[in-house]
Order: sequence, then C-alpha cells, then structure tokens
Amino acid sequence: MGISVDTGGGALAEPNVVPFIDVLLVLIIIFMVITPLTPKGLEALIPQPAPPGQERSKADLRTVVVVINRDGSMQINQEPTDEQRLGPRLEEIFKTRAERVVFVKGDPELEFQQVARVIDIAKGAGIDKVGLMTPAVESGQ
Repeated sequence: MGISVDTGGGALAEPNVVPFIDVLLVLIIIFMVITPLTPKGLEALIPQPAPPGQERSKADLRTVVVVINRDGSMQINQEPTDEQRLGPRLEEIFKTRAERVVFVKGDPELEFQQVARVIDIAKGAGIDKVGLMTPAVESGQ
C-alpha cells in the first residue's frame, strides 16, 4: 500500500477512509460488549438419576413431575388433574416445602404451546424453578 502524492496541487480523487475505519472499530467494540449481555433461552433443570445399585432417597420421592399426555390430560406424580386444578394443587403441594422445583414431562407428539402453558401455571403458583424432562433424561443417558 502506497501513499499517493499529487505534485500538481489539485484535489485528490481518492476518498479518505480513516474516518470509516474509526467508525467500524467503534461498532466492533460495541457489538463485542453487547453480545455477552444478550438473553439466552430457558434455563432448564433435569432430574439426576440415582447411581446404579442405590435406592431412591426421600428427596427423590419428593420430586414433583407434571406429566402431559398426548390427549391433553395431566398428572402430578401419577395423580390425575386438569388445567384448572393444576395451579391450586401445586400451591398446596409446595406450601410447606422450601425448595420449589417442578419437572414437566410432555408427550413428544404435543405442541410446545401446551407445555409452555403448564410452565406458566407453575410459575403463577409460585414455583421457583421448572425443569423439562425428555426421553433421554428418563433413560439416564
């Protein structure tokens, strides 16, 4: 890259790109600062399986799982419920517990809208953390 010198005293036909480079560097710095602050997706919890050869502890038995079946019916730990009774039932279950964690397991054929509605009901019932269960989590992989 060389410098052009005009010996005739006239105007140069080349644009001055230094201000453009300065603006570009400022934009790069701005994007580098903003990128780590962008929100991420839903933080999900997964239940940890018991080590092989050990029985489930009391804490594992206290795990609350809301199952959403393909037909839209719901269960809380094998207890049938529906969408209207889900919030009050979760409030009743967790009124004496310090740790408010629920796991939601939806049928793979369901639309996420139905799962999101259950998550919303759980948050409205005062649940602090909502975890999602998938078939891979259940099999322990």
